[in-house]
Amino acid sequence: MAKDKNLFVCQSCGAAYPKWQGRCDACGEWNTLTEETPVQRGPGPAAKAGGGRRVEFVGLKGHSAPPPRIPTGIAELDRVLGGGLVAASAILVGGDPGIGKSTILLQAAARVASAGRRVLYVSGEEAVEQVRLRAARLGLTDSPMALAAATSLRDIIASLEQESDAALVVIDSIQTVWLDALDSAPGTVAQVRACAAELIRLAKARGFAIVLVGHVTKEGTLAGPRVLEHMVDATLYFEGDRGHQFRILRAVKNRFGATDEIGVFEMTGTGLVEVANPSALFLAERRGNVSGSAVFAGIEGTRPVLVEVQALLSPSSGGSPRRQVVGWDSGRLSMLMAVLESRCGLSLGQNDVYLNIAGGLRIAEPAADLAVAAALVSAATDRPTDPDRVYFGEVGLSGEVRQVAQAEARLREAAKLGFGRATLPRRVARGGKAPSAPDGIALTETGHMADLVAVFAEQTVKPRRAGA
Repeated sequence: MAKDKNLFVCQSCGAAYPKWQGRCDACGEWNTLTEETPVQRGPGPAAKAGGGRRVEFVGLKGHSAPPPRIPTGIAELDRVLGGGLVAASAILVGGDPGIGKSTILLQAAARVASAGRRVLYVSGEEAVEQVRLRAARLGLTDSPMALAAATSLRDIIASLEQESDAALVVIDSIQTVWLDALDSAPGTVAQVRACAAELIRLAKARGFAIVLVGHVTKEGTLAGPRVLEHMVDATLYFEGDRGHQFRILRAVKNRFGATDEIGVFEMTGTGLVEVANPSALFLAERRGNVSGSAVFAGIEGTRPVLVEVQALLSPSSGGSPRRQVVGWDSGRLSMLMAVLESRCGLSLGQNDVYLNIAGGLRIAEPAADLAVAAALVSAATDRPTDPDRVYFGEVGLSGEVRQVAQAEARLREAAKLGFGRATLPRRVARGGKAPSAPDGIALTETGHMADLVAVFAEQTVKPRRAGA
């Protein structure tokens, strides 16, 4: 039998090459190829006829009870998970260094252990004394959680197999765990993939929930191959700036709950504290008499959230004007500016444009188009928006304002926080009934961006529709 040759594997995307080269052709990264020994595999059952047992097929009809949940004792974390931890599930948690991954997991593990369940915390980055110091700072030293410091996969697996009643296992982090059967260093693609697969297999067989902490790259995505995210049942990202006190935990994948659900936390001296009303938090420091500011009524997962959109325009000093965006898609900003110029006659191209979503939240839904447009027009005309008004709606390339989902939930959240007006797309009756507005909110329906521009700059700018 021929001996397997070593391969050079990209540590950014997982692509393999027979020879070393400076640049990975798959992802375009430089100096990311590392030599690795392929995993030895025996002949599989598919190679021989009759090597396995018959798989039972069933019909689509049937009823399965929802999986039992293990509450973590942290309401915001349970919301992101879909109601709590599920037995025999695998969860991957990623985020920038120092953002609070280990802190939130230590708090959750301690509360689950205090509720009478067996919890094992394996740290590969810190010694036992370091974890104890953090637990003392968080006031968790009385928790009956079991703690260990190890990086060898064989030792971790052997220890977990001795535990018959474990409910939760935390591995911090998967990049530090290594398998001696592979020649590559810890944290490489082969090591991460093999170690994660073995730990997940054991969790499925023994019935305990396992949480893997993952490092992120400079682009903010989880380090290692994308297959790692496909192997787990849920993938959670910590968002926010380490210099900012607020942290946002977002579910980008969840087999047992809603995706894009968020949990909002505040970093304090005693750990992460959950924020029950994120909308009030994001709007706490808003000043309604400043131009370039608009309130967006958004939906994050199943939760309505109000956030402030801030825009600033300044004359360009020469060369190409700058487009700086924090918390939103820069490509969508360029599209929206083109619509305002081409369809509404508003000149923005010679200005530096800065756009910011206050509070550290990242907005991905197209419903924010109308709020961003309101902030841009307000900044361009130097006229403040109505401080009592919220905006939401998607903008098309012809300047039309399109409907978005869950309009009633957005309006109810705005009414709860004391807003009295809303600018939204024209409502269309569905099933014979148009969406209703809560008491106390006056609705302004708009069908085209020119109508929005006319409110701010009726005398300065003469809006024109396409084809006019």
